[in-house]
Amino acid sequence: MSTGIKTVIYPVQDLARAKAMFTELLGAEPSSDSPYYVGFTVGDQEIGLDPNGHKHGTTPYWHVAAIDDSVDRLVKAGAEVLEAAKDVGGGRVIAVLKDAEGNIIGLVQD
Repeated sequence: MSTGIKTVIYPVQDLARAKAMFTELLGAEPSSDSPYYVGFTVGDQEIGLDPNGHKHGTTPYWHVAAIDDSVDRLVKAGAEVLEAAKDVGGGRVIAVLKDAEGNIIGLVQD
């Protein structure tokens, strides 16, 4: 079902300040840098900063082969869909769910 958590998106209010802090923390320059998203690639992990991502808080994204199947299985297991699967560009599809304990589960299909 999953190849693990490879993406973590942090909501930020001050993108420039957060970019500077994460550049120091990670010891790397951003691999993508725009007014709506700053991303860092460290090893096989993506750390993202989203100035518009305050709906759910910090979100870990599990990478999956078939997002619709993964969403269906999680819903059958008791999860609630917060954001249905949607294409966010570049062939990447994401969905956000909440488990029965209130934990946020992000899914990514590339």
